[in-house]
Amino acid sequence: MSAFLSLLHRELRRIFHDEGLLIFLLLVPLGYPLLYAFIYTNEVVREVPAVAVDMSESSVGREYLRKVDATPDVRIVGRVANMDEAKRLMQKGEVYGIVYLPSDFSVRLHTGRQAHVSLFCDMSGLLYYKALLMACTDVSLQMNKELQTEGLVGLTDRQIAVSTEPVRYEGIALYNPQIGFASFLIPAVLVLIVQQTILLGAGLTVGTDKDRRLPLSVIFSRAVLVARGVAYFLVAMATSAWILVAVPHLFDLPQLADAVTLLLFMLPYIGACILWALCLACWVPDRESVMLMFVFTSVPLLFLSGISWPGASVPPFWKAISYLFPSTLGINGFVRINTMGATLREVSVEWIGLWGQAFGYFLLLLGICKYISVRSGK
Repeated sequence: MSAFLSLLHRELRRIFHDEGLLIFLLLVPLGYPLLYAFIYTNEVVREVPAVAVDMSESSVGREYLRKVDATPDVRIVGRVANMDEAKRLMQKGEVYGIVYLPSDFSVRLHTGRQAHVSLFCDMSGLLYYKALLMACTDVSLQMNKELQTEGLVGLTDRQIAVSTEPVRYEGIALYNPQIGFASFLIPAVLVLIVQQTILLGAGLTVGTDKDRRLPLSVIFSRAVLVARGVAYFLVAMATSAWILVAVPHLFDLPQLADAVTLLLFMLPYIGACILWALCLACWVPDRESVMLMFVFTSVPLLFLSGISWPGASVPPFWKAISYLFPSTLGINGFVRINTMGATLREVSVEWIGLWGQAFGYFLLLLGICKYISVRSGK
C-alpha cells in the first residue's frame, strides 16, 4: 500500500511540476470552457443586416419593410434601387440578406390577389437565413391577418378571430426556452473538453517518459498505470466540477441535473476516458505527437456525438465507430441529465455503455501491458 501511495504522490507531483501537464490538465479545463461560453453569450443571432429592394414604392411596401426592421432578428440597413446593387453589398459582406418586393406588390394586395416577397440570403451562414426567414414570415402572417380583418365588416371579434385564424398553434420550447445556440452546443463541448484534456495529459506523460528513454516495461507497468489513472481521476473530477457545474451556472445555461445523478454518471465517463487515453498513449512516440492526436480528434468527435449533427443522419458505419469513444455516450447522457433533468434510469443505456467501455479499455490496457512485458522478457 505504501508503494502505491508513493507512486500516486509522484504522479500528482508530476502534474503540478510539469508545465505542459499543468497547462493541459488544469489551466486549459479552467479557461477553455470560458472562451466557448463567452463566444456564444448572445445565445441567438440578432440584428442581421439586410438591404431592401422595394420595386413597388408603395405605402404598404414601406409598412412591410418597417415591420421587418422592427423585429429583433433583422435590421434593414438601407434601401437600394435594384438587385444588382443589393448583390454587390452582399458580396462585400456588408449585408447578409436581401428583401425584394416586386412592382405589383401593393396592387395585388389591394385587388385581393396573392402578393409575393422574395428573400435572398447568404447561405454560407445558416443562422443568418433562419433569422431573416423568421422575421419575414412573422411579418407576412401579421399583415395577412390585418388584411383579412379589413374585409370582415359587421362580424364580432370572436367571428373575426375564427375567420382569420381558424387553427391557432402555440410553439413551446422545452429544455431550451431561449432557443439559444449556446444552450444547445456548449454542454456537449464541455463534456468533450473533459475527455480531450485527459487525452492530452496521458499522452504528454507517456511522451515525456519515452523522450527520457525509459524502458517500456517501466512506463506501462501495472503499478505505474494504476497510480497514474487514480491521479488523473482525482484531477479530472475536480476540473469536471468546474467545467460541467460552475461554467453553466456562470452563463445561465439550463441546469436541471440532480447532483447525485450527475456524479454517478460522471464516474464511468471519467474512468472510460482515462482508460481510453492510456490505451491511445501507447502509440504516442514523443511528447509533441499528442498535440496532433488532440487536434485531429476533437472536431470529428463532436460531429460523431450526434449533437452538432443529428445522430439519425450519421451514416451507420460512422455511427458504429462513434461508440468506440467515451465522448459519444458521455455527451448524449450528460445533455439529457443536465438540460432535460433525466434520471439515471432514463440514461441507463449511456451509463451502462460507459461502464462497458471502461471495462473493455481496461482489458485492452492489461493486454498491452502483458504484450510489453513479454517483449521485454519479464
